[in-house]
Amino acid sequence: MSELNNFADHPLLQPLDPALDTLPKFFLDRAKRYGADKVAMRKKRYGIWQEYSWAESLAHVRDFCLGLVSLGLAREDKVCIIGDNDPEYYWAELAVQSAGGISIGIFADASPQELEYLVNDSESVFVVAHDQEQCDKMLELREAGKAPRVKRVIYWEERGLWNYNDPWLLSFPQVEALGRAYAADHPGAYEELVAAGHGDEIAIFSYTSGTTSLPKGAMISHRNLIYSTRHVVIIAPFYDTDNYVSFSPLAWITEQSLGLSNHVQNGIIINFPERAETVQQDIREIAPATLLFPSRLWENLISMVQVRLSDSTWINRALYKLFMPVGYKVVDYRDAGKEPPLLWRALYRLGDVAIFHPLRDKLGMVRMREAYTSGAALSPDALRWFRAIGVTLKNLYGSTECQTHTVHRSGDVRFETVGPPAPGVEIKIGEGGEVLVRSRSTFQGYYKAPEATAKALDEEGFFHTGDAGFLREDGHLVYLDRVSDLIQLANGESFSPQYIEGRLKFSPYIQDVMAVGGWDTPFVSAIINIAFENVARWAEQNRVSFTTFVDLSQKPQVYALIRRDVERVNATLPPPARLRRFVILHKAFDPDEAELTRTRKLRRRFMEQRYGEILHAVYDGQEEVRVRAEVKYRDGRSGFVETTLHIESLEQKETEAPSHARA
Repeated sequence: MSELNNFADHPLLQPLDPALDTLPKFFLDRAKRYGADKVAMRKKRYGIWQEYSWAESLAHVRDFCLGLVSLGLAREDKVCIIGDNDPEYYWAELAVQSAGGISIGIFADASPQELEYLVNDSESVFVVAHDQEQCDKMLELREAGKAPRVKRVIYWEERGLWNYNDPWLLSFPQVEALGRAYAADHPGAYEELVAAGHGDEIAIFSYTSGTTSLPKGAMISHRNLIYSTRHVVIIAPFYDTDNYVSFSPLAWITEQSLGLSNHVQNGIIINFPERAETVQQDIREIAPATLLFPSRLWENLISMVQVRLSDSTWINRALYKLFMPVGYKVVDYRDAGKEPPLLWRALYRLGDVAIFHPLRDKLGMVRMREAYTSGAALSPDALRWFRAIGVTLKNLYGSTECQTHTVHRSGDVRFETVGPPAPGVEIKIGEGGEVLVRSRSTFQGYYKAPEATAKALDEEGFFHTGDAGFLREDGHLVYLDRVSDLIQLANGESFSPQYIEGRLKFSPYIQDVMAVGGWDTPFVSAIINIAFENVARWAEQNRVSFTTFVDLSQKPQVYALIRRDVERVNATLPPPARLRRFVILHKAFDPDEAELTRTRKLRRRFMEQRYGEILHAVYDGQEEVRVRAEVKYRDGRSGFVETTLHIESLEQKETEAPSHARA
């Protein structure tokens, strides 16, 4: 199945103009066109939104670029950027690329060990860091002799660093000052550097999640990034009046495409929240036209609404209970391609006034035109919930290596799919049901890994995703799971653990889940993490006393609470795939302990080994298991947690699941 031919003549899929074939060229063109008259980005600092015009952005990028050049940055040199989303992050990345360099985004919560691997594997010569925490990590690596190529570390948040007198560290303004001095001696140098770039140059290394091996640096060119954005823009146009909230990490390829690349190509206004704790209020103040979140953040929003409703007045709870079924009914009509009858439309309008519009206002989505979820699979229940309240949330399925593969269209959102191929993208199903993808955004290979590149890219240019799925007659792709993660059930059928996990995570009381099963096990089981804040609030309301996370997780009342959600999900599954036993873990799954990737994908093989003792107890029929687990803290220290975990069993009712729920 291919969407390429349907859009072959579209202007955005034609060969790039050499004058606009890199991100810095687009940026320079936009900045000259808009100048000081149009806002390019905003950053909330100390409760106040500070605006930066395109002219101001250009000055920062030009000065920082030339400052790096004066410090020795050469074409094809690599620069790591680690920190939260800020204007300085955008400026630094565009500055590096303007000089012909390659930027590497690193998640802000990366451990020193992860930072060491990424800096050295990429052979970076500079590191641009957010704050004292990131600088301290780099200083630690230097003292241990583990950052031999890094010439300087440049930071943009000065708080806590005023008394650091190490010449290895430079502030962002200091580098900009060097750039202004360089520009005085080399007039027109910035424009010459930008003009020397071309679309086939590598713009970024985007490191893979590393779910099954060490992360690999996918080499992505300017041309790849430009077309990736266009694949989405063709069916969902962006305008230079659109507000976009940049909160998803720029180390994530999707934020690079729909955030930074979209900004320089289409002139959207980028808004940076003050901090993670204020992001919801900041989004409400901006009311963006477009929002991109990974699935976990969308799930958190639903949990937040459900918990706050439980604390709200009885009138609000009654209105929610009354009108949510109306929202679901209207969504069902539209999914069937039918216009809802007049009665249901009238009821929905009442519901919109009473509950849906206020909800969208609280979430900052009253002007939302395009809302996307990407990364780990989002539960169909979550998609359906957002659509019921009037937010058309769309699946965007992709990968580090090819960026956008499929995307839902307005008026054609199907909960059970990830949408049809994006314009300009070809998809076919290979051996074993593997999804294969080819497009102009397909990466250039893995850095220093020719064998892995040859395995991932075939002779026809198709990327082998490692994902299992199938194409329906209507052109939609159904994503199942990683090929290696599909569970082979006792009756010979394959089933996706992600499907079970996604359904369970729709509960406000469940943070993470790992479903387990296979030929060597007679049934499916799960290890569950509670959503501590939500469960703690529930416990206080229901007079369940507790002291710590560990204590709360093993309360009989909490097991009963989680059991109700497990039974709800079981009712939607075919009998062989239903959970027979589950255990609530005494701790949260943690990226710092290599249990999750930084995009919160499970490292299943590692987890199955790490929690092998628990799984043996589950399948041996034990009712509890004593665990002693090592816990690694972010500062490098380690400790141990000891406790007894209860194992819950569920009676199986051999009634058939609804036909629409079968795998």
